[in-house]
This record gives sequence, C-alpha cells and structure tokens, in this order.
Amino acid sequence: MEDYHILEMDSVTSECVDCGEALNMRDVPWVSKQMWAPDCAFKNGKYYLYFPARDKDGIFRIGVATCDTPGGKFIPEAEPIKGSFSIDPCSFVDDDGRAYLVFGGLWGGQLEKWQTGSFIQGDPDMIPGSDGPKGDEPALGPCIAELTDDMLQFKSPAKQLVILDENGEPLKACDQKRRYFEGPWMHKYNGKYYLSYSTGTTCYIVYATSDSPMGPFTYQGKILEPVIGWTTHHSIVEIEGKWYLFYHDSSLSGGINSKRCVKFRELTYNEDGTIVTMNPYDN
Repeated sequence: MEDYHILEMDSVTSECVDCGEALNMRDVPWVSKQMWAPDCAFKNGKYYLYFPARDKDGIFRIGVATCDTPGGKFIPEAEPIKGSFSIDPCSFVDDDGRAYLVFGGLWGGQLEKWQTGSFIQGDPDMIPGSDGPKGDEPALGPCIAELTDDMLQFKSPAKQLVILDENGEPLKACDQKRRYFEGPWMHKYNGKYYLSYSTGTTCYIVYATSDSPMGPFTYQGKILEPVIGWTTHHSIVEIEGKWYLFYHDSSLSGGINSKRCVKFRELTYNEDGTIVTMNPYDN
C-alpha cells in the first residue's frame, strides 16, 4: 500500500465512514515502498499508528506515527523504531499500563532472515520460506518487544514467542495447520493472554493462550475457517460487553488477493475460555 485510511463506526450496527487518508508513505522519510498491515494503540492521551514498510535498503522496518484523534492525520517519526524488523505489528496495552508490540511474518515478511539477530542477505530468486526451519524443526513464532513509556521505541531487544503443542513441545515447521505464519493479535480475557494469528498457507485464524504476554503460549484451536482469498488478517475487540472478530476476505473481488474487504462477526467463548470456531459465511 502507499497509504492508510481509517474506517469509523459509531456502533456495530451503524454506517461505516472513511475518515480519509491517515498516512501516506511519501510523508515518511525512511520508507522506499510497500507499507503493509498496521495497527493502532491509545495511551498517554494519544493514538499511535504502527506500520511496516521497506526502508531504503529494501528491509522491512516498523515505524510509528502519532495523532490526537483516531481518524488521523498521523505524523510519522523520522526514523523507524530501533531494532524493529519484519511486518504485521500488533500493539497491546496491558491492564497495568505496560505496552507491547507483537510482529513478524514469514516469506515476504522476512522473519526467517532474522534468525541470527541481524538481517541475512539472500538470493532474491530463492523460493519463499526456503531459508527458514523445515520439517520437524521448531517453527518460528512472532516476536514481541515491550515499548517505552512514550510508545516510540523498544525497551529491550525483541524476543521470539514460543508456541507449544498439547504435549508442551514447540510447534513444528511442517505443521502448517497450526504453526505461525503472519498477522499476530494479542488480547486478554478473564486474566488469560490470547495470541491469535494466520497460518498463511492453510488459511486459518488460530490461537494459543498463556499466563504471560511473553509466553510461552499453548495452542488451543481454530477461530475462523478459511475465507475467499489466500489469507486473512484479524483483530479481536470487546465492544459494549460483547466480543467481535474483525477480519478481511477477497469476496468483493472474486478472490483476487490484492483487493480485500473488511468484515466482522460476534465471537463466543466457551465456559472454559476456549473460543468457538466460526465459519466466515454462516449467517
């Protein structure tokens, strides 16, 4: 993308209004191209828009822009967050006021290229994912970093979140129905931390839970079955006492993945805190 627009709704039954351009890549000095999926947080009386984009060297970094209102227009920092990399940032502000950024995406998101702690230059024609874990090797998880009080930098270097199976073993790279691919989201429900994400190649939204935002997380199950289009990103929010899953598909463009539309539906928890799996096209 070259810009972001904020969509506004007064309630879940009201009209959706486009607030106009919130941020354009031409306004961000360090960006060369390709702004991808962003997220926004509210703290300190301000709104913070976190966004990934390629820097002048073609490496994905994460930037931040601020505004006094949620609809924009957002003013970007001159440089990306120090130590940031990859794509799909999700901001999470805990009950104690501590804030975190969860991020990372495989293949084009370059997450595999940071396994040594610095960017690994590779063959541009290399098959996507060929430089990452394979087979029974532990799958890569998203990364997390606590944010400074001003929400503009990392307090300490990002660390990888570990996602375990029912036996307490890390999910394997070959486990494409459960392993992490992209689009992380973190929320809290009844004292538990929920990490949800897209499996990418198998097109599910799944989730894992933990007693700490820093993990480890234990895989629990699927939230959403595959949508029309290759993949979907999402968020989970509470509105007036009910929980909702916001996501996208490509139904309005006949499955063309570059054209996506936003959708939402109510999310239901079981008594034990597990989430009821949804079909995106059930009434």
